[in-house]
Amino acid sequence: MKLGLNLGYWQRNADDATDSVLAAERLGYDSVWTAEAYGSDVFTPLAWYGARTSRIKLGTSIAQMSARPPVTTAMTAMTLDHLTGGRLLLGVGASGPQVVEGWYGQPFAKPLARTREYVEIMRKVWRREEPVTNDGPHHPLPLPGGLGKPLKLITHPLRPEIPVYLGAEGPKNVALAAELAQGWLPLFAFPSKIEEMYGEALAPRSPGFDIAAMVMVVISDDVRAALDGVKMMLTLYIGGMGAKQRNFHADIIGRMGYAEAAEHIQSLYLAGRRDEAFRAIPDELADGISLVGPAGRIKERLELWHKSPVTSLLVMGPRDEPTLRTVRDLVLG
Repeated sequence: MKLGLNLGYWQRNADDATDSVLAAERLGYDSVWTAEAYGSDVFTPLAWYGARTSRIKLGTSIAQMSARPPVTTAMTAMTLDHLTGGRLLLGVGASGPQVVEGWYGQPFAKPLARTREYVEIMRKVWRREEPVTNDGPHHPLPLPGGLGKPLKLITHPLRPEIPVYLGAEGPKNVALAAELAQGWLPLFAFPSKIEEMYGEALAPRSPGFDIAAMVMVVISDDVRAALDGVKMMLTLYIGGMGAKQRNFHADIIGRMGYAEAAEHIQSLYLAGRRDEAFRAIPDELADGISLVGPAGRIKERLELWHKSPVTSLLVMGPRDEPTLRTVRDLVLG
């Protein structure tokens, strides 16, 4: 199993994680990942850390497709990959309708078809085999009826095949990742339930396909307080990160076996009863998707992750070198 550090969103007031990234590189972590929603972008912090490191891989988790045309993401990825010596892992995803329609003003319809077109166009850009065209309905190139002509990337990419990961939660989207991408980025992974939930969708994946699961890690003797930190995060995602009619995060919790709880949590949250929503999150759910407690307890619970299809653990939470070292020793032995 490979080990990565997921930094999440960059926050204002000088949230510079360079020291953490350098420590992770020294300790042998395989990768570091950044994120975006409707605040900081995903590429700028990654370029910042990439300029200060030399070995650790650099992942986007995730670059939102509606934020950029596919050729823009392809150009940005090519540039960053070149500048960092071929270390980019490009995670992309459809996000959700609240962000796509509310923030980017783009239609959310047909995310699977849009994803397929998006990835195919990026790969055409990087390969430079011919001027890029696309006949699909979502990203037609060149624009029909205009004065544009097919173009070919001016710069030769360092790598004609940059690894693409898909952020996916629904079974059909996971199946698309297994078919189309080099990896899958699950936001919430319950290791003992992955096969049951996604076994069929993952069946066609190729050898070397990377299931890079994000997991919140809290090393503490106070298990109750650590679980409450995980539950606070879940309260926001289940309750508020999505429309009432379409919340993919709540849906995935339902597929884990907590559909009734997810519906109740969302109703409480949207009614402004956030403390009650927090208390309604089952401890078993919070514990199942995280690694919390004393080091010995975490080591025991890691067995479930090692037995699962997960091939990379992207840890969220630890930032200081001693804790990162402890996590490394627990995960990698």
